[in-house]
Amino acid sequence: MNNSESFEFHPQLVEDCHVMGRLTECHVLLHSNASIPWFILVPETNVADLLDLPTEQRDRIMEECALIGRFIRQRSQSPKLNFGALGNLVPQLHLHVIGRHPEDPCWPNPVWGNLQESGTYSENLLKEIQQELEEFGKTSCE
Repeated sequence: MNNSESFEFHPQLVEDCHVMGRLTECHVLLHSNASIPWFILVPETNVADLLDLPTEQRDRIMEECALIGRFIRQRSQSPKLNFGALGNLVPQLHLHVIGRHPEDPCWPNPVWGNLQESGTYSENLLKEIQQELEEFGKTSCE
């Protein structure tokens, strides 16, 4: 399923995130909690689990996750990246790429269930991140 016109995000992703753009394989979302850099990549597929994807597609998606990880490190100086593909509450395949730092609000615990809602993104900051992400993607893919 690569027809973006018929693609829809799970309602929980819409509620929790800002849509930042699209890479070749995945839509890029930014979690609305601004206390840590938390991106979510959503591939256009009906497959629910990352490990069930065809090898070539899975490899391309993982490259996009790595790209977002490099962006997070460049932008936020996060020394650690967390990566997850849980899907227990949101059955649509989505991948979390999260920048972590010893000074973040729930370090060293996982973000799930430990991160208090604190901080939101202003419209200006969202636009700035989106522009930086677009430029980063262009320069990183050349």
